Amino acid sequence: MMRPNGLARAAIRFKPASFAGTFLALLMSALIVAAAGILLETSLRASVPPQRYANAPVIVAMDQNEYIVTGSGEDQEREAVPLPDTKRVDATLTARAASAPGAATAVADYTFPVRAAVPGGALAAHGWGSHVFTGAALTDGSAPRDGEVVLDPGTAQAMQAAVGGTVALETATGRQDFRVAGIAELAGAGGGLAWFADTEAAVLAGHPGRADAIAVMATPGTEAAALARSVSEAVAGSGAQVHLGDDRGAVEDPGLSYAKEILFGIGGSFGGIAVIVAILTTASMVALSVSQRAREYALLRAIGATPRQIRRAVAAEALLVAPLAGIAGLLPGLGLAHWWFNQLQDRGAIPEAVQLQISVMPLLAAVVVGLLTALGAGWTAGRRPARTKPGQALTDASIERLRPGGIRTVLGLAALVGGTALAGVAARSAGNDAAGAALGVVMLFMLAVALLGPLVAWLLAGLFGLPLRGAGPAAGLAVANSRTNARRLASAMTPIVLAMAFASTLVFMNSSENRAADKQLRAGVTADHVVTDPAGLPATAAADAARTPGVETAVAVLKTQVLVPVGSGEFKALQGAAVQAVTGSGAELTKVQDLDVRDGSLDRLGSDRIAIDTTLATVAGRGVGDRLPLYLPDGSQAAPEIIAVYGRGLGLATVTMDRASLAGHLTSSFDSTLLVRGGSADSLAPLGTVTDAAGYATERSLDAQTGAWLNNTMAAVLGGFAAIAALNTLVMTVVDRRRELGTLRLVGATRRQVLTMLHWESLLVSVAGILLGSAIAAATLFPMMNGTTGDAPYVAPLTYGSFVAAAVGLALAAVTVPARAILRRWS
Repeated sequence: MMRPNGLARAAIRFKPASFAGTFLALLMSALIVAAAGILLETSLRASVPPQRYANAPVIVAMDQNEYIVTGSGEDQEREAVPLPDTKRVDATLTARAASAPGAATAVADYTFPVRAAVPGGALAAHGWGSHVFTGAALTDGSAPRDGEVVLDPGTAQAMQAAVGGTVALETATGRQDFRVAGIAELAGAGGGLAWFADTEAAVLAGHPGRADAIAVMATPGTEAAALARSVSEAVAGSGAQVHLGDDRGAVEDPGLSYAKEILFGIGGSFGGIAVIVAILTTASMVALSVSQRAREYALLRAIGATPRQIRRAVAAEALLVAPLAGIAGLLPGLGLAHWWFNQLQDRGAIPEAVQLQISVMPLLAAVVVGLLTALGAGWTAGRRPARTKPGQALTDASIERLRPGGIRTVLGLAALVGGTALAGVAARSAGNDAAGAALGVVMLFMLAVALLGPLVAWLLAGLFGLPLRGAGPAAGLAVANSRTNARRLASAMTPIVLAMAFASTLVFMNSSENRAADKQLRAGVTADHVVTDPAGLPATAAADAARTPGVETAVAVLKTQVLVPVGSGEFKALQGAAVQAVTGSGAELTKVQDLDVRDGSLDRLGSDRIAIDTTLATVAGRGVGDRLPLYLPDGSQAAPEIIAVYGRGLGLATVTMDRASLAGHLTSSFDSTLLVRGGSADSLAPLGTVTDAAGYATERSLDAQTGAWLNNTMAAVLGGFAAIAALNTLVMTVVDRRRELGTLRLVGATRRQVLTMLHWESLLVSVAGILLGSAIAAATLFPMMNGTTGDAPYVAPLTYGSFVAAAVGLALAAVTVPARAILRRWS
């Protein structure tokens, strides 16, 4: 029995309660690490099988990413940032690709939206040449020529159009009548379709001379790989890339890049935080389990066990428990990953064709992380009983040691100082820099709490215990117990702190941003009417509205994004900035919007001149009169002059520019909204759905609440994990106090008095955890919100109250249930 593995098996067999909590903590750790790892792997390996390009063996297209290069030489790194829109290829490359050995033909492909005057009139338009690789076939009529269109049967029926008839369609060039040349069917296609002559498609799409991609067909007997090599040589020097296999799907579906970014954010950034939380919580649980058996280790030392045998016994316990717990957590981890992935697909963040990628690596990592955590925490907790002299072991085991170890204290203080310094950096930063620094703040403060837990718990027990001393003997005994057993208090308090800090930070960060955006939107939209249409507004919408009786001003707004280089050196980044591109002059814009201009004027808004939000101005280090380098939606570079800096960018748009500046740089040229001063809702109804500024703000707020789902889910996962850990810890501590509770009953304490004492202890633990977690969240949110919104964070009373009630209720339940079971034996 003195063999380490024998000691470990005996400990687990005869004291299963001490290991049940450790097993559950390790299981939860494996669950969350496995789920995050699977999503991270999916982000790296995700692909979309080609559908439209399935019969085209080789596709030529431009790289749909822009890159930030940092470092130099061997340390050089390139970070890819997806472009907001499609970067198009020079259509003249079609002839070069067609001349490559093994190429039968090459077709310039165009995809762009058009609008028809029918319910749900959004149509996907293409050049007719694409029928070569898509399989579209005429069922009536002939191929289109300039001024003609081919429709699918459903669209033709909805428009009551027949071959030889005329239909009116809205394109990037405006409203135009087209002769219906034919009717064509495309197997597996959903929604309305229209085909135009290849010579006219590029003009109608709004970017003459440039195609979305070039599809290259092979001669009989030519393999795709061989064709790809010859096409690569033919288009060399153009900057275009050649794709085959599943890479063709990424060209076809640009949503794949966004999906990868979302998944990487969850699996990488959030996963990293989740792993740290799992490690801290699990380590605390393992350390508690080892400390609960300090007297047993002391007795083993007293009867001759060597330090090596004690350390090996602790390691053997970890080797027996951790792998089994890790394996048990893999299946629910798979379930969480599947649920999360499916939810993202249902919300349109991930294309339906993307599949969840599962391999052995994230599953193995989940088990290994738990094993290493258990070994590290067990080794650290077992060092003191292992190295204590046999004669002193029993004495030391009977007295709790308050002060953490020297290394632990130094690291804890360093984390505390670092968190405080980083909070100052976040307060002086803006935008994404403030958000990134603030997340570092919460992590450092949490690390400080984990490392300095016993000391922090002792101080908080003394502070919060002062008002309890006059609440009766049970409350006084609860305070004395908490101060005397500060390590036990710290183990129970840390998960509550974790849950409150992370849940509050994630939830209230989003609610604060949404509230500030809604406030700015409601104050910024001064138009009498806002006109919208799900299919987009036609190019003539502003002119049509301006001719409506009573209308004073009509400004069309197109929403998109640009990429702005920010930072310098190792901290360079490409930051996405929301854009509103407007028709009309700056003076007209001021009649329907109040951007809260802080510097400059909107009067000169126009070609090569923009206005930007104060947050972007701070991050980019630019002001009025400077030029702001940026990448337009399709990756084209520009450096317009800043003519104004305004304060309502979060609610309206970060960048305001002239609508004509985006001509040829967007897939869809249809405007998002129309802001109108004057007139009546009835007279504007033919243009789209009409609402007032307040109604438009409410609709936008609902969209923002839908987007908050991801943050709330992250908070639920982390908060749920920490809550289960807190429940687990509290149950373990109560079960370990069986003798103490029995002694209190033997000396005359009633069951009610004992339960009251435990309730006071749980209340002290929960209140201390809530206040400390709230303080960490406040230290994170205040500088973050100051940098991103300029306002204090908004804490919804009902939401925060539910967090508090959950923490207090959980602590009371975790103490009461096992305590009642124990006390029944002493009745």
